[in-house]
Amino acid sequence: MKALFTAIFVLLLASFVLAQDGEKNWFQLYGFAMTDIGYNAKQIHPDWFDVVRPTKLPTTENEYGTDGNAYFSVRQTRFGVKSGTQTGLGELFTQFEWELFGTGVDAGQTTIRLRHAYGELGCIGVGQYWSPFMDIDVFPNTVEYWGPTGMAFFRNVQFRYMPIKGDTRLTIALERPGASADGGVISEILQEQTNLDAQFPVPDLSAEYRSAHDWGYVELAGIVRYIKWVDNTDYPPNVDVDLGDDVIGWGLNLSSNIKITKNDIARLSVVYGAGIQNYMNDAPVDIGVELDTTDAEKPVKGVALPILGVVAFLEHNWSEKFASAIGYSMVNIDNSDLQDYDAFKMGQYAIANLVYYPVENVMMAAELQWGMRDNFNNLEEDGEIQYPENYLKTADIFKVQFSFKYNFSHKVLF
Repeated sequence: MKALFTAIFVLLLASFVLAQDGEKNWFQLYGFAMTDIGYNAKQIHPDWFDVVRPTKLPTTENEYGTDGNAYFSVRQTRFGVKSGTQTGLGELFTQFEWELFGTGVDAGQTTIRLRHAYGELGCIGVGQYWSPFMDIDVFPNTVEYWGPTGMAFFRNVQFRYMPIKGDTRLTIALERPGASADGGVISEILQEQTNLDAQFPVPDLSAEYRSAHDWGYVELAGIVRYIKWVDNTDYPPNVDVDLGDDVIGWGLNLSSNIKITKNDIARLSVVYGAGIQNYMNDAPVDIGVELDTTDAEKPVKGVALPILGVVAFLEHNWSEKFASAIGYSMVNIDNSDLQDYDAFKMGQYAIANLVYYPVENVMMAAELQWGMRDNFNNLEEDGEIQYPENYLKTADIFKVQFSFKYNFSHKVLF
């Protein structure tokens, strides 16, 4: 055991890159001001008026008002600082970045939101940064903010170890755990008659390996997570029920950039797993519920919902000043049997644009955006239980957006 710890310690020291003579410290301010102007021919939840999120499309007619609305937004505007400080163990890299797109309790607002708060020294990185399970290089050259619905996309607080760095790289991380659940048709019963509390005793474990080549790269990432909930309900003495349980969430993400020609690049990814919805760009809950009539103590069980995500985009440079991106993405969930009929089942997403760079640091773009939501739809068409009259089994969105982006960056050496 002592020899093992000695070997690990030597490996950690060896992976640090020592500072070289002549290297300087540096500090960089960067970001951009960005304005989106568009027209939404359909409806979406008002908190998400300037993006395409199939999970936020209506499930009933006119749930979010009326069709056909213009919108203006500056919420993509971003500001950040980076620094490099030379130390005896190599360069200490730090990044602090935020934008104006409110989410969570600030959903729908133009407000400051943290993106990155991260530090890295040698092979060790700590802070909020891209999860190793995602591949940011799959994100296409589009101006729609939210991005492909079937892409793994999550900035998380983490501790990462990077024994291989560069174009070819290997990263292993312990990440902040968390999950969400859908009680489905028995949600009210669970809320009113039980006391179920989530518990996350161990961090999520993720890893990525990228193999770089002249034609691009291929990357495989994986994640394993332990999700537990405890039943703290004060049941009557004669009731022998315990709805506490646990599941293992897992996922694999295969992604690639392929340089088809000097002017064309394909951005591709396929994600498959279960209980990893909160690592996806636009997916709902990680855990669903199902009925188990064979177990009186646990008549209702939580299950990690299987999920499949696909991204396929092609980018083409027409000239030094003009470029285009076109592509499609989807996410599909295997719903559990007790989820409600309007639970999210499938999301689709498609984009086509023309981007213009009139001068350095200025970008203008015109973009067509489309999305569609499919619901669980598990009721019998001809049975006793019918769908509500105004229920939408599917809903779509179509938008035209014009964006204007002005970059800035200033780097100081000292």
